[in-house]
Amino acid sequence: MMKKLIAILSLALSLGACSMEPTRPAAMSVEDYIGKTYDAVDQILAQAERAHAERGQFNKFDPIIVATLVNIDELAESSRLGRSISEQVASRMTQRGYQVVELKLRGDLFVKRSEGELLLSREIKDISLRHKAQAVVVGTYAMAEKFVHVNLKVVTGDTHHALAAIDYGLPMDENTKSLISRGR
Repeated sequence: MMKKLIAILSLALSLGACSMEPTRPAAMSVEDYIGKTYDAVDQILAQAERAHAERGQFNKFDPIIVATLVNIDELAESSRLGRSISEQVASRMTQRGYQVVELKLRGDLFVKRSEGELLLSREIKDISLRHKAQAVVVGTYAMAEKFVHVNLKVVTGDTHHALAAIDYGLPMDENTKSLISRGR
């Protein structure tokens, strides 16, 4: 009887100790990671296309600029994560047939090595006029304990009106952390 009681207590303690281990978010595959951004782009394009149908403000044939996503706590700061997401946004828009301006190839825009093509609100109008862009895709990211919250908006270059917006999250796994911390 005593042996059974000791065995049951040992088993209960073992199971209890296992459940106290902190759980780490599972690492996403690169396809899943990029897929989340592609899905978000598809959704904001659908919203912007509806705005075009209603107000004639957005189409595939006029240039679009994709700005580097910035840290919401430091609007003049980005990271490899922000630059990576902006590249994915530009790729998806290009795949969908939109005319995306490649700012890194333009000599008239100063690109800081650590910040990419940051567009603050006071610069949007000037840069979009210079490149004859109908719209600019801007975005932010915010780090939380288990997720990075991402916001994307399609904003008209002249009036700064948002035509489309979406929020989505990426897990705060080791890959995401490395994109945020290294190579700022």
